[in-house]
Amino acid sequence: MSLYEILGTLETGFIFGIVALGAYMTFKILDFPDLTVEGSFPLGAAVAATLMVGAGWNPWIATLAAAVAGFGAGFLTALLNVRFNILHILAGILLSISLYSINLRIMSGPNKPLLRVDSVFTAFEGFGLPGYIINPIFLGIIVLVIKLGLDAFLATGLGISMRAAGANPAMAEANGVNVGNMKLFGVGTANALTAFAGALFAQIFGAADAYMGLGVIIIGLASVIVGMSILPSRTIFLATFACIIGAILYRYAVALALNADFLGFQASDVQLVTALLVTIALIMQQSGSLRSMFGRGKK
Repeated sequence: MSLYEILGTLETGFIFGIVALGAYMTFKILDFPDLTVEGSFPLGAAVAATLMVGAGWNPWIATLAAAVAGFGAGFLTALLNVRFNILHILAGILLSISLYSINLRIMSGPNKPLLRVDSVFTAFEGFGLPGYIINPIFLGIIVLVIKLGLDAFLATGLGISMRAAGANPAMAEANGVNVGNMKLFGVGTANALTAFAGALFAQIFGAADAYMGLGVIIIGLASVIVGMSILPSRTIFLATFACIIGAILYRYAVALALNADFLGFQASDVQLVTALLVTIALIMQQSGSLRSMFGRGKK
């Protein structure tokens, strides 16, 4: 792999690190299998691109607006589960399917090119470094800020209540925690992070596309599984760090697989490679071989 490919993969890894933090909130903190991200990731891209191209919005404000839209999508998924007792997985599927059509309407088509418009990365063009070097640095700072912010939130009273609601809903309810509200806020926040990542992804690659959410849930889960298998921890600080590391390692694993000529994979096989890597990670996690590989075998 060339330096350009190495830094480009790191760039993508940081973006999906944000998705992994959202997946960590829903799957690990709230115990809420959320499939909305398949729609909220392209929703963030669609909202940001449309506001930047069609309405001339500042890219920073458009990106924040994308996060708000993602929060709304996650909130609706949790609402279907909490208020109408629809199974969480089915609620996520329903919202994801709906968002596909909504994204097409937002963009007035299947995609929205970001041509001749400023992005959040434009402000760093005057630093004298090429984009493929400065962008990963900028994204690394963003991911670090989000990670530390999430750590701080989960240490607050509200965050502890959310963790309790996911770990033992009955006990949480008995102690005065409104489990339904915790789900509404938590799933909404997780999808806000995913939509925010989608907006950044679109600005890096120059377009928003209605199909760009395909497989995002698998990427998020793979990142969490790989990261927490390599760096198992009972602390929130290390767990969120593991999610980011998992996202980066996962993207490098995909890149190496696609670049290994002897394996015979092509760029169009990225979803197949994703499925294979997730399957391998799950099998190794169950057997404990991934931990023992890094000297952390089960005692």
